[in-house]
Amino acid sequence: MSSTAELQELAGTVRAVLTKHGDRTVLRRVIDGERGYDQALWSLLCEQVGVAALAIPEEYGGIGAGLVEALLVVEELGRTLHTPPMLGSAVLGAQALLLAGDTEACERLLPEVAEGTRTLAVCWADAHGWDTPGVHVEDGKLTGAAHYVLDGMNADTLIVVTTQGLYEIDSTAADITRTLVPTMDPTRRLSEITFTAAPARLLGGDATTITRLREIAWAAVAAEQVGAADHCLGMTVEYSKSRVQFGRPIGSFQALKHRMADMYVLVESARSAAYAAIADLATGTADPLDLAAARIHCSRTLNTVVGETVQMHGGIAITWEHDAHLYFKRAHGDTQLFGVPARPLARPA
Repeated sequence: MSSTAELQELAGTVRAVLTKHGDRTVLRRVIDGERGYDQALWSLLCEQVGVAALAIPEEYGGIGAGLVEALLVVEELGRTLHTPPMLGSAVLGAQALLLAGDTEACERLLPEVAEGTRTLAVCWADAHGWDTPGVHVEDGKLTGAAHYVLDGMNADTLIVVTTQGLYEIDSTAADITRTLVPTMDPTRRLSEITFTAAPARLLGGDATTITRLREIAWAAVAAEQVGAADHCLGMTVEYSKSRVQFGRPIGSFQALKHRMADMYVLVESARSAAYAAIADLATGTADPLDLAAARIHCSRTLNTVVGETVQMHGGIAITWEHDAHLYFKRAHGDTQLFGVPARPLARPA
């Protein structure tokens, strides 16, 4: 794991690239584009910063930094709402391959993933969510439909989660149908991938592998939510300094100061919960209850903070021209992404 100074330097570098090359004009173009993300921005992040290689071991062409560093990039992307293949491919896809333990597949696929030239997509959920895989195995072939697949339309290789383990299959196989599905959040593309007796290669893995993959997914979403919530807080504070009513900036009114202070406390507590869960996950000492608590608290934080952002921006926040509504939609989408922990979270005495 990197030192605090190194992590701050990484976050600053990623943020600088996103600020310079991923402004709101680029985001708006991406929303209406074919891919769902800016290929030039993704290439820049991979070539100049090496973001896709962070969590991939050196023996497979990566940097070998770890999950903490990779999820710090996910957090920075959450600030801007850009969704290149970082979460779906460089984090979940790469970790799924590593967890499956197939050395040959890792040697063959991960070097290109680390370069950003190959995209992986994890096919997992059924129509009801991530509790049950949507694809099953019959006579060694894959049948069924995986729902809510990140990067599914552009992926080169599919990693399919089944109750029998993880399978690898080329996305161009004739027995596969990929369909883009409508989503509330226009900044994140999800797809449905249908398999019709598709031959696939077994990678390995078991129930423990799937549990670990779910934990990584929850930690990644929590990191993204912290980034988005922190950006909304900053956006609201800046607006309160410039918006004038009754001859004064609205940020000078005590009632709004209190609300923004509450937003700040929520963001910082969510950051602490997410960072603690990610650090424990990276070292293999994660407590399932702590991880579930981070998942729930970060979801509630982003929903609350973005709701306050919309309220304090007034009418402009619900117009297409302002970004507040995009964060509002991301907040609701992230709440359901990869499922939610069972409640209650009472710890045994």
